[in-house]
This record gives sequence, C-alpha cells and structure tokens, in this order.
Amino acid sequence: MIKLKDLARQLGLSPTTVSRALNGYPEVNEKTRQRVLETARRLDYRPNASARRLATGRAGAIGAVFPSNRNLLVDPHFVEFLAGIGERLIEDEIDIVLSPTSGDDELASYRRMAGGTRVDAIILSSPVVGDLRVPLLMELGCPFVVHGRTQSDAQHAWLDIDNEGGFRHATKHLLDLGHQRIALINGDSRFSYAVYRERGYRSALEARAIQADPRLMASGTMTDEVGYRATERFLAEAQPPTAIVVGSMMLALGAFRALRSAGLVLGQDVSIIAHDDVFPFLNPDRMVPPMSTTRSPIRAAGTRVAEMAIDLLTGRSPGTLQELWPVDLIIRGSTGPAPGR
Repeated sequence: MIKLKDLARQLGLSPTTVSRALNGYPEVNEKTRQRVLETARRLDYRPNASARRLATGRAGAIGAVFPSNRNLLVDPHFVEFLAGIGERLIEDEIDIVLSPTSGDDELASYRRMAGGTRVDAIILSSPVVGDLRVPLLMELGCPFVVHGRTQSDAQHAWLDIDNEGGFRHATKHLLDLGHQRIALINGDSRFSYAVYRERGYRSALEARAIQADPRLMASGTMTDEVGYRATERFLAEAQPPTAIVVGSMMLALGAFRALRSAGLVLGQDVSIIAHDDVFPFLNPDRMVPPMSTTRSPIRAAGTRVAEMAIDLLTGRSPGTLQELWPVDLIIRGSTGPAPGR
C-alpha cells in the first residue's frame, strides 16, 4: 500500500506539501493541488485517517442534529438528503455524525456538537422563521451550512431552492388553464420553505386580482393523512376547488385518495400539481394519471451542501457560498382545463 512519502517522491514534492494539498489547505496553489489529487487517484493512495487528523487538527467528520420526535430517519426527504451528503463526503473519507435530540434541548445539542472535537462543521436542515441555530453557531465560531434559508441578514453559507418562484409558476399554470378556485396544501408553517411557498401561491393569485381564500389553505406535516383530511375539507365547501397545489408527493397521495373517495377524476374534475423531490421509490410518472410536479433534486442538494461544508474548511468565505436553485415545472396528466372550460 502506497504511503505519503512514496506519493511525495513520485511527485517530486515534500511530504508536507502533498499532505496540505490533499487536505485542502488554501496556501497550496490550485495547479499543484490538482496534480497531487490526480496522482493520488492514479496510484490509489489511501490516507491514514488517524495520521490525517493529527496533521490537520480536524475530526474528519461533518455533523447534523436530528429531532427524534420528528421521525426524520423515516422521512424520505431527510433520507435522500443524507444519501447525497454521504456521496460527497465518502470521496474525502469524511464521516457523518448524527446527534439525536428530543426537540426540547435542540440548541443544547448544537452547543455540545460545536464545542467538542467530534466534527469540523455542521449542516442545518429545515430552518424555521427566526431560526436561533444560526446566531448560536456564529457566536460559537463553528463552520456551518444551512439547507434552506432563514430571514437572518448574517453572512452564512446556504443552499435553497426557489420555493416562492416554483409555487408561483405552478399556481400561474393552473390559472392559465382557467382555474379560479385553487387550494394550497402546504408544509408546516413554522418552516421557512412553507412561508416562501405560500408567498408564491398568493402572489400568483394577486396578479390575477384573486384573493386567497383561507378556507382553501391548509398546512401540516408531509403525510398522506394530512393530504387526505385537507382535501376532504376542501371538497366539503359550498364552492370546492377545481385545482390544488400540494407541498409534497406524500401529501399528494392523500389528496388523490380523497378525490377517489369522492368519486372525482384527477386531471378532469380536479387538477393537482405536487412538489416532487425525485424519490427513487415514489415516481410521479408511474401514477395513473401521471402527477404534474415542481421538481428539485434533494439528493443533489445534499451532495452540494456537503461540498460547501468542505469549501468552508478550506478557507472559503461563508458569504460566497449562497446558492438559490431554480425549480422546474413538469406538466403531466394530473392537470387539465378547469371543468366547463
């Protein structure tokens, strides 16, 4: 098995320079870094993890806290996101440290993680409005990346999708099909993404001089049952909706079930557009009829967030690591003209 000194001899560089290039130190120029990385790959060099930790002073791990009361480990969004993180971290032999919390002591969990020596950076998921974790980690001086956005003006690294634009586009498409009574089934209103989605929905209606009807709006956890109950309530209105914008495929399955229970045909009597995070086991193309969706690849987001965390550790400024990804609208058979049009 090739050792660091053998790799350095092959490159004609000092072991210190090679070690710094492999570990992303900013003082090594990019041309040298790429030459070291390419040679390491060609010779199948595997750095000794213990030696690397001693040399860099790093833990070789990225941390994440998950509230156990939210059952995130069975949430398909969170599982796909973790898979994306893992795909990137494995390239640099970096581990993921998951720290559970009951939810009541979440900030204490972040303090323990940031104040210890187990992780080099932290990834925050599902930011809420006025999220207290951001100022806490900035105060503690711990590198972190937020998957999503907060309303904080502080310069920190984040990656988000254009939830507002995506839901504005989806609602506008339904309006263009002649729908006037358009309902919204959103995620939990505590979370920033739900705020942006409602904002996009409302702005599309307002652009057509349509007032959003609170009786046609619902929010809650992303479950089949929430989607079913919300749609059941909408259909009981004196003027039920002819279209629904839904925050996830799980919610959409419940909405679809409620329509079938009422004897209604999806795409004819009622149209639906659902947000779809591209799950391998929940394919909108396979539904009958296929589900129209706003699309954003959550696994790819996990990969990019992990890459941004690594960039922070190599000296990138947090303010230069802020990305807003576009959301695609995919039209399929679950949307059609408003009835009677």
